[in-house]
Amino acid sequence: MAYNMYLDGVLLPITPSKIQTKIKNQNKTINLINDGEINILKSPGLTEISFDVLLPQVKYPFAIYPNGFRQADFYLNKFEELKINGTVFQFICSRVSPAGNLLFDTNMKVTLEDYRILEDATQGLDIKVRVNLKQYKDYGTKTVNIVTKPKEVTTKPVVVASVSTPRPAETAPKPKTYTVAKGDTLWNIAKKNLGNGARYTEIYNLNKDKIKNPNLIYPGQVLTLPS
Repeated sequence: MAYNMYLDGVLLPITPSKIQTKIKNQNKTINLINDGEINILKSPGLTEISFDVLLPQVKYPFAIYPNGFRQADFYLNKFEELKINGTVFQFICSRVSPAGNLLFDTNMKVTLEDYRILEDATQGLDIKVRVNLKQYKDYGTKTVNIVTKPKEVTTKPVVVASVSTPRPAETAPKPKTYTVAKGDTLWNIAKKNLGNGARYTEIYNLNKDKIKNPNLIYPGQVLTLPS
């Protein structure tokens, strides 16, 4: 099974060999005088994701660079930007079978809680980074508008002669398409055309006759976009 991992739309060149996902809860255990321990169930807590990622300083044949080779400092600058700016971004980890079929993916809003840069002489020039992410849920206040019902006014019925007008024939809207350019990914196409990179799976599902592997698209392909 192959993995591809995106942080804020940036594909990591080498997918971590191990990913730890912690599904937390907020249940509380208390003791009752006669019944002993009981568990009070509460809403789930925020999911935490951690992994170690290798950032190579040289171009390995097994590394993936959709927009050309980039050294480790490009990804380190991205981590610093996400942390300092307190950015909420999309974490995507897609899992693909050896036959190229999309199995399932993890797709959620997260924040970069912390990261550690590990430099080891045994790794040569390469750098390893330990990353900890936490799920982010949107929240905010709600505004309620109260509409008062107007007083009823009694009026005499008015008789209007009906005039039939021909209804124009409806024509089916033409589907929107996009021609793949060099360096494009489904995530970037979805973000640019649909406003949300996480909708890349909708593009993939509409174009399964053209796309065998969602991570492999080619310049010149004409893809149908969702309405």
